[in-house]
Amino acid sequence: MISKSRNVEHERLVDWLMDGDPAIQYQTSRYLKHTSARKLITLQKRITNEGWGAGFLSRRNKNGHWGITFYQPKWTSTHYTLLDLKTIGLEPRNHAAMESTAMVLDQREGEDGGINLAVSLKFSDVCINGMILNYAGYFATKHPRLKNIVDFLLKVQMADGGWNCRYIDPKTTHSSLHSTLSVLEGLLQFRKSSKYMLHEILDSEKRAIEFLLRHKLYKSHRTGEVIDQRMLRFSFPCRWRYDVLRCLDYFQDAKVAYDPRMKEALDHLISKQRPDGKWFVQQKHPGKVHFDMEKTGAPSRWNTLRCLRVLNRFGTFSIL
Repeated sequence: MISKSRNVEHERLVDWLMDGDPAIQYQTSRYLKHTSARKLITLQKRITNEGWGAGFLSRRNKNGHWGITFYQPKWTSTHYTLLDLKTIGLEPRNHAAMESTAMVLDQREGEDGGINLAVSLKFSDVCINGMILNYAGYFATKHPRLKNIVDFLLKVQMADGGWNCRYIDPKTTHSSLHSTLSVLEGLLQFRKSSKYMLHEILDSEKRAIEFLLRHKLYKSHRTGEVIDQRMLRFSFPCRWRYDVLRCLDYFQDAKVAYDPRMKEALDHLISKQRPDGKWFVQQKHPGKVHFDMEKTGAPSRWNTLRCLRVLNRFGTFSIL
């Protein structure tokens, strides 16, 4: 049974979130307040014309790209800006985002069926294609190239259940947490609007989720040591980098059932909550940005929102 003081704290945090950017208001209303569909539509429309959403859209070039081109520079390129716009919840039928996503999907197709950025290389980057599928499955649900990307990603899944951008190297026998989560997010978004290869996608996801759980989300399955301390620090935006909050947020979005191997990651998430109930941005991934949505080392509405929606699904299990 949830205590009265716990309810009061939760309501106070929700009120604080609702004082934030329209993107935060929309996602708070959707995930924490269970607001009516009609009001959610109104809130989501505001993202286009106000705050962070409007800021990203205003920086789009006349040629339809952001930054210099599709992937340069990080993090102001078309690729990462579209990923940000999807993440903050811009309307999926936004004309500018749809048009730019179509431009991305018209990039050079590799011999393996993925989108290949490097003319000098024959093989497509797994992590990039996972991220493309994530935002293209949101902004361009009917584009025929999406199926090619799905086919490519299913084809290059590794024997241990995950993915690795270096899969083509015979010496690479172990998957990457970074690549695996990027692909899982893309497959999840794709199947929200398509039944194509659904059985195969669900089987693929099941094996990849087991790969993440085998590592308790951040530990070596051989030694039990933390793979990378940066995986325990919460950033936003995450870019391509893996951390346990991003993984747990994927689990709640994909409605993955609780598994005891999540507990250490959940306990870590709870340990990062500040005395005032908020979570901070703990790290920023170096690179050029359009603007900072939040300051590193300061209270973060994004991370607080994400942590609360994770705990809404799994919080009960963290005390077992």
